[in-house]
Amino acid sequence: MQRMGHVIRLRPEALAEYKRIHAEVWPEVLDLIARCGIRNYTIFLKEPELLMFSYWEYHGTDFAADMALMKASARMRDWWAITDPMQAPLDSRGPGEWWARMDPVFHAD
Repeated sequence: MQRMGHVIRLRPEALAEYKRIHAEVWPEVLDLIARCGIRNYTIFLKEPELLMFSYWEYHGTDFAADMALMKASARMRDWWAITDPMQAPLDSRGPGEWWARMDPVFHAD
């Protein structure tokens, strides 16, 4: 299992809608996330800065293949077409990243 954390900003005008749609995530999106080995997926929001932190645990064996499966899904692309314009990626994100990946520095069970 691999723990993963990412960060991004939310656009101020999208706050209410982002919360609303995530209270009603499409079942097909949730199913695909699970099929791609992602468990314990949580998105946190820090207001008023509108900084979002996502955390998940990857339980698969081929992350690149699982992410390719996710990107190939028409329903997931539909979801991202709605959510991506609501987000403001950090300038410091890595090449090819939308949400900036974070490095773990501490963990305790």
